[in-house]
Amino acid sequence: MATDLIVIDAERPAAEALDRAAAAIRRGAVVAIPTDALYVLVADPFNLHAVGKVFLAKGREPHRSLPLLVSDFLMAEDLAKSPPACFYVLARRFWPGPLTIIVPASAKVPLRVTGNTGRVAIRQSRSQVANGLLERLSQPLVATSANISGQPTCRSGIEVFGVMDGRVALVLDGGPRTGEGSTTIYVTESGWKVIREGAVPVKDIAECLG
Repeated sequence: MATDLIVIDAERPAAEALDRAAAAIRRGAVVAIPTDALYVLVADPFNLHAVGKVFLAKGREPHRSLPLLVSDFLMAEDLAKSPPACFYVLARRFWPGPLTIIVPASAKVPLRVTGNTGRVAIRQSRSQVANGLLERLSQPLVATSANISGQPTCRSGIEVFGVMDGRVALVLDGGPRTGEGSTTIYVTESGWKVIREGAVPVKDIAECLG
């Protein structure tokens, strides 16, 4: 598979580039895009063939879940099964932004996307590219770090192209991303646990939850 690359303005992505990426995702392809938290691979989470391509592209173990990007609270609620109150507190405080929240998955989320854990990681991004695709597709997107599993996440479109050439259909090159990856936490009715600290400091989460 040949990988195409389109140079874009990450803050003002051209409609034509987003249309092409959205069309590729509808066909079940994997696309690499810049976000507010480094580069990610996006795909249709409800197309299990596409989900399989994401695992293959990254060399990712099948028991590891794939995070999802959403456009708003309503889309997040559709993916979560009875999320605890702290989910709403954190989402209202830190979304859109680099905080990924793990909650029990609803029946709508394919079990393979959850890595057979029954949990799903959700984030609303500030990225104009991600939000442009979500608007066009009217559904969540798989959004996992653009890298081979165990290696650093790619910070530029050219780097993604070098690593993922032949593994993904399209790279939207929005230039270098200099920020950190997102912070990931797991929340339950009884508490919360940090899975990975990133752009949102753990102390800010602790202060938010009192």
